[in-house]
Amino acid sequence: MGDSAPPPLAKEGSSSSSFQCPMLTATNYMVWALRMKVIFNVHSVWGVIDHGTTDEKKNNVANALLFQSIPEQQILQVGSLNSAKEMWEALKTRHLGAKMLRKARLQTLVAEFDALKMKDSEKIDDYANRISEISSNSAILGETFEQQKIVKKFLTSLPRRFVHIVASLGQILDLKKVWV
Repeated sequence: MGDSAPPPLAKEGSSSSSFQCPMLTATNYMVWALRMKVIFNVHSVWGVIDHGTTDEKKNNVANALLFQSIPEQQILQVGSLNSAKEMWEALKTRHLGAKMLRKARLQTLVAEFDALKMKDSEKIDDYANRISEISSNSAILGETFEQQKIVKKFLTSLPRRFVHIVASLGQILDLKKVWV
């Protein structure tokens, strides 16, 4: 039915290195885009997407990688576009939406970040992953949280049972730099 991905492309001149392209779904665009960027870089074709490089051979490799990683119905929608960059932008618009929608999603993520608190029953690693996920999703939409803001959010939103750890860190580190 078209759900199986074709065999991965091997990097030119290399018989031992091949990479499986992730399949784009309705809900995984941000992670898919990050993984595809790495695969494009491995194949030395990210410039086709990022800068619109017009090298025909590189564009063909980028097209092949995109065709491996999107469902058949989306291939039919974007396959007639002239370049891999145009296909990438069409997929991005479809999955992230137009600028206004992206701006609304970003505002939602920022509000979610600001309201974030660790649950009493939550493991600290799970909470750190939630903060990281919101930060990563925001960066993809154009808003990068500074490291200081992330650390401050983490330390100030821990439950009271961690107050001794935060206090100990305050004795070891200069937390004034974090709060700036």
